Amino acid sequence: MFNAVGVPQSILVLGGSSEIGLAITTEFLSRGPMRVVLAMVPGDPNAADAVALCEDAGATSVETVDFDARATDTHQAVIDQAFANGDIDVAIVAFGIQGDDEQAWQDQKLAVLEAEINYTAAVSVGVLLGEKMRQQGHGQIIAMSSVAGERVRRSNFVYGSTKAGLDGFYTGLGDALRPEGIHVLVVRPGQVRTRLSAHVDEAPLTVNKEDVARQVVAAVDKGKDIIWVPGPFRFIMMALRHVPRPVFRKLPL
Repeated sequence: MFNAVGVPQSILVLGGSSEIGLAITTEFLSRGPMRVVLAMVPGDPNAADAVALCEDAGATSVETVDFDARATDTHQAVIDQAFANGDIDVAIVAFGIQGDDEQAWQDQKLAVLEAEINYTAAVSVGVLLGEKMRQQGHGQIIAMSSVAGERVRRSNFVYGSTKAGLDGFYTGLGDALRPEGIHVLVVRPGQVRTRLSAHVDEAPLTVNKEDVARQVVAAVDKGKDIIWVPGPFRFIMMALRHVPRPVFRKLPL
């Protein structure tokens, strides 16, 4: 559980080499030592660096668990293994992919791949995390969504649609779990400087992963349900949601 000064004793990162997931983890570690569990693709070339990063940041231990997002029939065993050595106070759902956006809507295999990883797998682990945290009687889930899912636009509608689904699921999960003392934070960043966005032209209000991490941990402290990163995106998206469709499709988005 979180201690008296708001420090969790354990963190699970699903998508264990995710730069944003690791940034959030190290932000928590800056407050005090804790156990870290990294669930990542078998053979992930970034695994050793992810473990070293957490160790250097002060983790008391770093465990790794093989996690294949597409193999949903294995997810129960993955979550069981992650919780095997004790309660998990914070679980970060940080895995996802974004392929070439123009290819995705014309390539059935790529579209299905994005949907399976970004949405289906996220729902799968969300249900399992909710059940585990209900059993232990506490917990915090952090789900990485995107402003791309708030109003899906032509430029990346396959990716945006998967994030819209994830966002809706975790928002509802938070409502369902709140009466039992379990919290879900949905994080809606704009573009973040990571490997995932390296192939995309930088957009206005692009932020660093450390900016996301600081805002996420602050939001957990305050018990928030949803945050936008950076904060002004909340008002931008509020306006865009009400733009008529014929006008919206002409915007340079």
